[in-house]
Formats: sequence, structure tokens, C-alpha cells
Amino acid sequence: MMYDLIVVGSGPGGLKAATRAATAGLKTALVEKSDIGGTCLNWGCIPTKMFLGATAASPLLHTQVKAKTVTGSLDFSLPSLVQKKDRFIKGTRSAAEKQLISLGVDILKGTAAFSSPTAITVTNDEGSTEVTFKKLIIATGSMPSAFPGLEPDGDCVLNSSHVLTLTEAPESLIIVGAGAIGLEMGDFFSRLGTKITIVEALPNLAPSEDPDVGDTFRKILKREKWGIRTGEKVQSLKTVDGNAVLTFESGETLTADKALMAAGRTPASQELNAAAAGIECVGAGWITTDDHLLAAENIYAIGDVNGRTLLAHAADHQACYAVDHASGKTTAAYESGPMPACIYGHTEVMRVGPNTAELQKAGHTVETSTAMLVANSIAQSYGSTQGFVKVLWVENKVHGIVAIGHGVSHLVTGATIMVKQQWSLKDVHSIIWAHPTLDEALEMALIAPRKPA
Repeated sequence: MMYDLIVVGSGPGGLKAATRAATAGLKTALVEKSDIGGTCLNWGCIPTKMFLGATAASPLLHTQVKAKTVTGSLDFSLPSLVQKKDRFIKGTRSAAEKQLISLGVDILKGTAAFSSPTAITVTNDEGSTEVTFKKLIIATGSMPSAFPGLEPDGDCVLNSSHVLTLTEAPESLIIVGAGAIGLEMGDFFSRLGTKITIVEALPNLAPSEDPDVGDTFRKILKREKWGIRTGEKVQSLKTVDGNAVLTFESGETLTADKALMAAGRTPASQELNAAAAGIECVGAGWITTDDHLLAAENIYAIGDVNGRTLLAHAADHQACYAVDHASGKTTAAYESGPMPACIYGHTEVMRVGPNTAELQKAGHTVETSTAMLVANSIAQSYGSTQGFVKVLWVENKVHGIVAIGHGVSHLVTGATIMVKQQWSLKDVHSIIWAHPTLDEALEMALIAPRKPA
């Protein structure tokens, strides 16, 4: 069968692409080898935020306990949380599938592999079927990395998918990787009483963020009694006698009930037989794309698999562009604009635009202005005053914004607009900032004195 557009993968990018294409009147098929929704819905963004949301009261109430304004205790039921998460995900999958069908999208269950530059073979338990296409979008995403000697075994050494199925909180948990996954999962399990030790090979926590973010995280997590080991490389991580045992390159070992391997992602491109379509891959299998997200003639690669930005909303944005380009609605090169990113939990991180090092590498002279959350009335009312908002300026224009602290993810859309429009101080004074709000911390950072970065 010939399709105007085939989408391979049903994560955020794949779902958006299939929906947009069908709405535009294209004969569309969506290929998915597993569950509709991809990593984000089933094993990533959504279940982790459900866990964090369901337990969000815990750190806030413990802050009030320390202030002697509250007494009592909280007991969370992890089995109930898992059941709630599973019900929600199942319902969301079902709703997404029904919407696709209502739009006329053919859902092809199975693994896709290119058989030529204009055809794929879809294989499942019932056999193989070849389908042809005029255009195709690869949206297969990524999966947890497995480094030699550190492979998750599903017993005591877990990956980010395994850990979401636990029905009993471990007494102790080693987390390898201090990025978003490691920090968010550590936050959640610490709320359940688990003793957390986080290990990062690079010098800073949240190593992809501003160094001041990592320093603030360190101070906060030390107060919360986390074990923190940075700048140390891991030699092995294994299940030994019913425990997770981590061995550093120095020979020192750590032991815990469980360990979470949260160090990176790898592209899910290995099964595509990409070479048959003339598609080039680099490194672990990241698909090379041009300025129009094309990996080959009439074949696009969007989202994690192209290695540009491993974020669900990046895939969503690229999906809209790819469908519009495929249908002739645009001929312009793809531009993402400033990319927003967040780390969630009791202590959150919000970042929009390039960081200081990236701006300086591009030849810019950077100034910064900062406001501390301790001066914000909303942060004070929640008893969560650690953190800051920092603005990066180039020639008196806003080029980046970063923040860390309780609730700062709620600043991200406003910050994205400011960076995209490259606000000046005049723009800051042109709007009314509501009081009392956390937004006022962003306002204070924008009008604060600047200093060289």
C-alpha cells in the first residue's frame, strides 16, 4: 500500500506528526513496535511527573515541620501510586489511539526497517508486510544507555524504566548520573524515605547546566542528607548477593539495596536498516539531518533520534515543521528558536537559550544579572528560599535565562518569550508584573545590576 506519509515511532513527535499530517488530508500511517506514546508517556516524562506530583506535599510539609508550624507524618503507598500511574497511562494510550483512528490514520503494529529508499517492511508476530511511501518521518526516539560493566540487570541494577515499576521503596539507592533523570528520581524516592547516593563522573551536579546551578543543588541536597560523589568514574555496577555494588575506578565500593543507571540515552535507530535508504548515522546511531531535518530524500528524522535536542517538546516542534515541509507549506530551513528545558522536583531548574560558555564561544561578551529567591515573597511563603534567577545579557539584550529553586519551572514560558524576542530593559518596564508572584524574581533579575560573566 502507498501512503503520502508514514511516521515511524509514536512518541510525542510521532503522534504530533501523524495527527498533523492526517488533519492536513495526507494518507497517513503510524508504525509502532510497542506501546503508543513512546518513552515520554510510558516510561519517562509523564509517569515521573505523576510520582513527583503525587508526593509534592511531602517536602513542603517537612519544611513546615522544621519551622514548628506542623506536626504529624505522611505515609505514601507506592503500590497505589504505581496502580494510579498505570491506569492513567493506559487511558491516555487508548485515547491517543482512538483519536488517530478517528482521523483516518492507519496504525501498523510492528518493527519498521527500510527495504529501499521508498519502502519499509513492518514485522510483527504475524509476519512481515511491505508498504511504500512518498514521504516518511523517523521518530523512533532514544533509550537508556548501557555502558560496559554498568548494564542494568533488572534485579538490583535498574534503568529508568525498571525503577518506575518498583512497588516497594528501597532503603538505599545509588544513582549513577546527576542529570534530569537521576535528580528527579532521587527526589521522588527520598520523599519515600530512601537514602540516596548520587554519583556523577563530571565535577558538577546537573552538569549540562550553569555551574552555579550545580553548586546550589549540592548545598540543598547535602542538607537533605544525600550522599554526593562527583568527579569520580565508575568501573562497574553489579548485583552481588542481593545488593547493588558500585566499584569506582579507584577500587572503592558502595553498596545499596538498589541502583539506578541514569547516565545518558542512546538513539533507537539500530533496527531501521537505515543504510538501505541512504541514511547516514554517526556515533551510537544518531541520524544525520540537514537544515530541513532531512536524513535522505523524502525521509525526515525528528526528536531524540537525530541527536539535536533530547526533549519531548523539541520532537513536537520538529514534527510540525517536518509535516509542513513534506506537504509543501514551507520551504524555509528549520529553526527551533530558544530551547526551554526544565528539571522537576522540589528543587527545580529552568533554562532557556544558550549558557554563558556557549555565548562566549560564539564570540559574545556576556553580562549577568541575578536575583536570589530569598527576597521573593512567594518563595518565603513556601519556606523554600534557596535558589536564584540569572539573566544573560549580550549588548543589552536578553540572550539566556536560568533559574533554580522551588517552582521555577513555572517561569519557563515567559522566559522563552523574553529570550526569543531578546528583551531590553525597556521591555521589562513595559508590562505590569503581578504581586505577589514568583514571576517577580524574574523581574528582579532582569533589573538587577549587571556584572561581567
